[in-house]
Amino acid sequence: MAAARPQPPPRTKITTAALREMKQQRERIVALTAYDHLFAGLLDQAGIDVVLVGDSMAMVVQGRDTTVSVTMDQTVYHCELVARACKRALVVGDLPFLSYQVSTEDALRSAGRLLKEGLVEAVKLEGGAPVLATVARLVEAGIPVMGHLGLTPQSIHQFGSYKARGIDPAEQRRIVADAKGLEQAGAFALVLEKVPAALGRKVAKAVTIPVIGIGAGPHVDGQILVTADMLGLFSKFRPRFVRRYAELGKAIDSALRAFGADVRQGAFPGPDESY
Repeated sequence: MAAARPQPPPRTKITTAALREMKQQRERIVALTAYDHLFAGLLDQAGIDVVLVGDSMAMVVQGRDTTVSVTMDQTVYHCELVARACKRALVVGDLPFLSYQVSTEDALRSAGRLLKEGLVEAVKLEGGAPVLATVARLVEAGIPVMGHLGLTPQSIHQFGSYKARGIDPAEQRRIVADAKGLEQAGAFALVLEKVPAALGRKVAKAVTIPVIGIGAGPHVDGQILVTADMLGLFSKFRPRFVRRYAELGKAIDSALRAFGADVRQGAFPGPDESY
């Protein structure tokens, strides 16, 4: 007989302060992405702590090759769908490319839109030293900010590939310094993507804010994956750091083919589906 899976935690609202407490108590943070009301509700019901409306919607929803093309209007739309479904989870919205890099004023307007129109409770932006003043200004305005270091997908054309970051000592030192800088600027947490596990441990120890890893090893304060990846719905590529917890893509394909066969053979609808 299979062992019973643990039940999700009580439906206590997750806040930025709660995430800090979770790090202090060494309670791992569970985070996933969502882009619509249906999936956001499923994640929230399952006890996911942080739901990120990521600019990964470009690949998952829009079928694009990078995250660069996502617009503010698109992000606001998807954030609002997700936020209305989440009662427990902290909802974080990704600031899209060029919505915060041009000026601090642009960043403030963009982040404000995500809170006012998109109904999120925090925003996420990519980068270290170049965005510290922006982070400080957003926090000063009352907007919670999550940082993002390591592989930053919005800079993919600069990097030239999705290879792991923080391999050489100089870049490792810069990432640790950027993490400390983000904390000092007021960020409440940060995502650390595709770096060696040893660097993940070092960053998590260097700051008091939660470090949520995606391909950053097991020694950080929490983990995030793209939901479509971990459910086996997205098959265009499969990063090494993804663990498949289901193969829903295959199950959906089977169901669709069965439906098609039943319709073509006249087996659907039957008496039970007819009035």
